[in-house]
Amino acid sequence: MARFVIDLCKALLACLIMGAVLSFFGITMPSLLAFLHLTPDDIRLGIENAYVWSVPRIVLGAVIVLPAWLLIYIFSPPRGGE
Repeated sequence: MARFVIDLCKALLACLIMGAVLSFFGITMPSLLAFLHLTPDDIRLGIENAYVWSVPRIVLGAVIVLPAWLLIYIFSPPRGGE
């Protein structure tokens, strides 16, 4: 868990540094979106479409994967010499 928190802090620090560099060169979120010919609504719609597409497939896969994983976990021999 500690490793995850450290890696998360490193990623946040990298984002902060990159944001500062972009800001120094005058690149803002609206200018970046304009350069990519996108609007905030396009971004929101893309995220909604990704959600609508992925959630039913994740749930469908979980119907098979989770019970199989649980059975394998229950019936597998114990690991290590503890």
